[in-house]
Amino acid sequence: MHEEDCLIEILTGRYSGYELPESGGVELDLGCGSGSFTVALAARYPERRILAADVMLGRLRKLVRRRERLKLDNLSILRVEARYLVGRMLPDGGLDRIHLLCPDPWPKGRHRGHRLLSSDFTARLHRVLKQDGIFHFSSDDEYYCQAVNREMTRSELFVPDPQAIADVAELKSDFERRWLESGRRVEHLAWRRLPLPPYRGGH
Repeated sequence: MHEEDCLIEILTGRYSGYELPESGGVELDLGCGSGSFTVALAARYPERRILAADVMLGRLRKLVRRRERLKLDNLSILRVEARYLVGRMLPDGGLDRIHLLCPDPWPKGRHRGHRLLSSDFTARLHRVLKQDGIFHFSSDDEYYCQAVNREMTRSELFVPDPQAIADVAELKSDFERRWLESGRRVEHLAWRRLPLPPYRGGH
């Protein structure tokens, strides 16, 4: 793995910051898995910097080999936990688009605290996206989609913008391909970042 692509060194466990390019679009595939969507995105838009983040080492090693084989110089592979990456490591306003595709819905009530999408995480997404940046979410779980939609609406930080992902509509993750082949429906949702609402505090 290229040294400049590592947010966490595999053997030492030490973290370091990641510097985003100053020009060109930057997109993050958060929880990239085996990277089918990521690879297709990087190949389609060689002028953009594509970040692929996951914690599963085996998947990332395979993705590194695919990157080298396809010579995708615009693809950076990051081994880091999603909350830490978005909450602590990325700079303000650095990303044009974030893709969170088919995450585990954690459907049982006692496990829903594991879900990424919460008011706290929504604020973190807003922080790292550029003005008018896009958050793209997909799931085969209808109730998860509804919950995410409610959270995004309640935040007042984003507005729905389904056309913002029209250019990647046919790019599929391995999870989505598998579910579509089994007859399950996968819903894709997108929101555009709004400016921070006016401060409503009192004296």
